[in-house]
Amino acid sequence: MLDATQRVIIYAEAAMSHQSSKMAEGILRYARNPVTAVIDSRHAGKTVRDLTDMDLDVPVVATLDEAMTWGADVLILGTAPSGGRIPPDWYDVIDTALDHGLSVVNGLHDALVPRYEGRLGDSQWIWDIRTPVGDLPQISMARAATLNNIRCAMVGTDMAVGKKSAGIETWRALRASGADAAFLATGQTGICIMGKGIPVDAFRVDHAAGAVERMVLEHRSRDYLLIEGQGSLLHPGSTAVLPLLRGSCCNAMILCHRAGMKKLDCPADVAIPPIPAVIKLYEAVSQAAGALTAAKVVGIALITRDMARDDASESIDALERETGLPVQDPVRFGGHRLARALMALADRQ
Repeated sequence: MLDATQRVIIYAEAAMSHQSSKMAEGILRYARNPVTAVIDSRHAGKTVRDLTDMDLDVPVVATLDEAMTWGADVLILGTAPSGGRIPPDWYDVIDTALDHGLSVVNGLHDALVPRYEGRLGDSQWIWDIRTPVGDLPQISMARAATLNNIRCAMVGTDMAVGKKSAGIETWRALRASGADAAFLATGQTGICIMGKGIPVDAFRVDHAAGAVERMVLEHRSRDYLLIEGQGSLLHPGSTAVLPLLRGSCCNAMILCHRAGMKKLDCPADVAIPPIPAVIKLYEAVSQAAGALTAAKVVGIALITRDMARDDASESIDALERETGLPVQDPVRFGGHRLARALMALADRQ
């Protein structure tokens, strides 16, 4: 629904410079749409450049009325509150946006169409990204295991450790090298950026892996598939990882981690094991004791955005020595090392 020419406002109240801004930052970094303003009253008067590592002069304002002075066609709800529910006070903002004639992109679990469809103008629409469309998929039956391509699952030590960004950067690097590659979006931000995908955490548990399998089979002709990751096997509240591994029958993985991170963000009393142990965990789960497709972690994407360049390089080198794998911060330094790891795997097959 979101045309690349449409101007967007991102609603990121109390989220910028926080991990819950990952949708806002994903849109700013990767979407084709021009972003005219970001709403976050805590940082009003600043720009995106002041709050992130992105070289963007997009203004940050306090209210939707202020944002409208910059012009826009669409409001994107750009934060990811815990549990993915719409906070009650957001509805006033959505009401105002619709009164201004804006369309709305909603990546949260609470659907807006049932609430607002009767008051939309002829040119207005609401995109509830987390509402699955079409018929229910079949139960996953490891059909993707018969494919001859590289299917790389982006996995992580926690939520919000760059699985989407690392996947997009690696996909871009593959394409830049001339490879036939696709990035398969499985979450609200990835779907909004790419314009298509599946909201894997919105499917009933019986159908989630089947939805992933169907998407992978639809792209069977591509040589490389980068499957956007969700959650973590280490997180007690995460259930999306297994459908991604099982549905894709991945034969490669890239592990995503934040430099210096020792515990989960929430709950913070869960310690992250040594990275080599995490790698062994993902590889063991992928192959299910030899019953299913085995996948090796072929590289590590390490977030270093808050570190000085020399410290980042030192952290990357240290993790390479610890794991024997190529390590890179793909957002900061590009995804070419991770892409080369996948191309080397393809050459060995």
